[in-house]
Amino acid sequence: MAEQVFKAVVNDTDPSSGGKSYAVDISGSNYNHFLGKKIGDSVDGIFVGDGDVSLGGFKLEITGGSDLTGTPMRGDLHGGGRKKVLVSPSTGFKGHKIVKKKGGRYRYTYDGLRKRRAFRGNVISSDTRQINLKVVESGSKSLSDVFSPASNDDASGADSEE
Repeated sequence: MAEQVFKAVVNDTDPSSGGKSYAVDISGSNYNHFLGKKIGDSVDGIFVGDGDVSLGGFKLEITGGSDLTGTPMRGDLHGGGRKKVLVSPSTGFKGHKIVKKKGGRYRYTYDGLRKRRAFRGNVISSDTRQINLKVVESGSKSLSDVFSPASNDDASGADSEE
């Protein structure tokens, strides 16, 4: 059986960074740490990343996610299963209708438009493939420094010895 992996998207909330997001894989024992967590729970950054990328010292909050088919998670649905819900414009439903008229496509927004859509509950399960996280407390280094490519100090040191 293949190893289970989450794709974690970490959003930097620091205004100086410009709101960048960084993607990192979560696997192994860290994968098991996220099972059963809910949207809104806080997790330690140690459990996000591998040996080369470590978010130790960071505090992260789970803000959402999606499954393999792209079905989004909603914070107001309990459990980890897939449910069909009648929704008005909000998370997972934009609330407009595309209409073809006079050879063009137009987007109309009607008052009271509701649709039945499929969503995942707010609990992370083995069906979840992506987890969205935001930084609540930063560590000693900024996220851009943590996720930047490895510095060339090791490579330049090896070249100088030759």
